[in-house]
Amino acid sequence: MNPFWSMSANTSRKQRSDNEEQSGHSDQRASPARLPFGKKQLPAIPKNAAPITKPAAVGTPLQSANGTHASYGPFYLEYSLLAEFTLVIKQKLPGIYVQPSYKSALMWFGVIFIRHGLYQDGVFKFTVYIPDNYPDGECPKLVFDIPVFHPLVDPVSGELDVRRAFTKWRRNHNHIWHVLMYARAVFYKINTTDPLNPEAAVLYEKDVQLFKSKVVDSVKLCNSHLFDPPKIDDPYAISFSPWNPAVHEEAKEKMFTHKRRPEDHHRGTQASGLSWVKPGSTQPFSKEDNPPQS
Repeated sequence: MNPFWSMSANTSRKQRSDNEEQSGHSDQRASPARLPFGKKQLPAIPKNAAPITKPAAVGTPLQSANGTHASYGPFYLEYSLLAEFTLVIKQKLPGIYVQPSYKSALMWFGVIFIRHGLYQDGVFKFTVYIPDNYPDGECPKLVFDIPVFHPLVDPVSGELDVRRAFTKWRRNHNHIWHVLMYARAVFYKINTTDPLNPEAAVLYEKDVQLFKSKVVDSVKLCNSHLFDPPKIDDPYAISFSPWNPAVHEEAKEKMFTHKRRPEDHHRGTQASGLSWVKPGSTQPFSKEDNPPQS
């Protein structure tokens, strides 16, 4: 240690103590004893007094598990789910209809229509359960209302083995519409590796005819319960009702009536869904080039 600094420090302490002794005669108020230089001590907390917690500083926000501000957590989750549902709408998934729950945004109701293949004419209702720390948690779960006879569907709970396709849910890379497309694809391409239903896997590998027979029975079972009330009491749960011409005929006509969009009129082209081949020939339509008029 520098001897000059030690000497000057001792001198300043002595002068300061002398001044305090002189002023102490005029001031009779007691002051707390001083501790050695460089140390501080807080006064003792009075009895029966609750400690006061200091609020967090503005510059040091609290962090939640997903890396966002703790107070923004619910809003961030709601925004993420809203963005996910918007992606589902934009993808226009074929044969899939999905609707978020009224009571909880973490639960979506859906139905899959199978148009061809072994599960043709199957209508399978399901529910998607999204983790509360989405999108940083595990992949969403998809559970069928009635267990479908399929190697990748649990025969008791009806849960689809989604984790085999999404072993690790990657934020901003995996989306809920991927899960929906995977749920549709498993009915067209059968995978028997590590099945949740070993019976279905063995029959598909060794006795396809018996497998097809059980699939037909499963499809009939699901369709027979199509008009049952939803298992979950929710106003947005998907439900079906028998055909009623007074109610459904008008909606059917609107669905099958072609309407040209304003942008199609502007472009001078026909909307998608119509044939692009001339009647009575195999020649596609072509636009004739009109020479500019002078």
